[in-house]
Amino acid sequence: MGRGGGILEKLRSLDAYPKINDDFFSRTLSGGIITLASSLLMLFLFFSELRLYLHTVTESKLLVDASRGETLHINFDVTFPAIRCSLLSLDTMDISGEQHFDIRHHIVKKRIDAHGNVIEAKKDGIGAPKIEKPLQRHGGRLEHNEKYCGSCFGAETSDDDCCNSCDEVRDAYRKKGWALTNAELIDQCEREGFIQKVKDEDGEGCNIEGSLEVNKVAGNFHFIPGKSFHQSNVHLHDLLAFPTDSYNISHKINRLAFGDYFPGVQNPLDGVQWTQERPSGVYQYFIKVVPTIYTNIIGRTIFSNQYSVTEHYKSSELGHSQMLPGVFFFYDLSPIKVTFKEEHVPFLHFMTHICAIIGGLIDSFIYYGQRAIKKKIEAGKFG
Repeated sequence: MGRGGGILEKLRSLDAYPKINDDFFSRTLSGGIITLASSLLMLFLFFSELRLYLHTVTESKLLVDASRGETLHINFDVTFPAIRCSLLSLDTMDISGEQHFDIRHHIVKKRIDAHGNVIEAKKDGIGAPKIEKPLQRHGGRLEHNEKYCGSCFGAETSDDDCCNSCDEVRDAYRKKGWALTNAELIDQCEREGFIQKVKDEDGEGCNIEGSLEVNKVAGNFHFIPGKSFHQSNVHLHDLLAFPTDSYNISHKINRLAFGDYFPGVQNPLDGVQWTQERPSGVYQYFIKVVPTIYTNIIGRTIFSNQYSVTEHYKSSELGHSQMLPGVFFFYDLSPIKVTFKEEHVPFLHFMTHICAIIGGLIDSFIYYGQRAIKKKIEAGKFG
């Protein structure tokens, strides 16, 4: 019993918060005000810490981008108020040598009037109507049970070549290095109503939107009036037999994004508008793409990109006689990728702050209580 009592006394001596006899308590108005103010402060600090704990924080890191064999997804929505849809085409090329001309997959063109109102919206492409007796390669008209083989109008490279559409005739001319000066005389173009379609769109503009899937290497994509192609390693340009001294490449970029949206992303070209005031030229955007990985609080990961951009305009007045009119987007990939990760403040960190708040205020209560008692003892009110 004695040994047990000794242990209890030792434990009692470790009490860091000794109790004060009720005779030493003296409640005052100033003490009540301090208690009320301290309690309100404690509640304010507690709810502030709770809000910070519930609020997510985003941590960012910079890493070397070691990914290989991936593709780059480009989403765009661009309006050309002074170029008709029939003349507007989209091309891509990259440093690996891959080239795509007059892209029509996943592309929607909208004809717009002078006020920006949509006249017609449809996927790009030209469909030839069914004609009973189109012109054959041998010069006659298609007879019953005869297979159609349209003439290439002198651009055939072999006896078996057939050109069954306006585009195929133009492609055959390109391979020969010839200019298609009068498309109205081409039976396929006349049957498809292509010439009339271009004339009907006189004075209109075009909104083009869609997406591209390109190699994840440096390259460019561009919007030009007409179609570009390569012949004998030379970049040539076909304006569809509708030449003009000047093409107005004024444009507005409604949206341009490299990858999917993620919280906080800012695309600097969204909403950018440029109006051409000088003769035909080329407007160039030089874009630095930064690979970005975003992980939200529930663990969902988004692989996307951010980018920065600079701009430059080349006027045909400066002697660039072989320059293609159009809007060019040159992009390059950064070797550094950015990772963003949403996280909560750790629970133990939150509890540490709460304990610090409560402990600090309790310590203040004890300090002021002990100081009041000391003053009363010194004044001889006790004992």
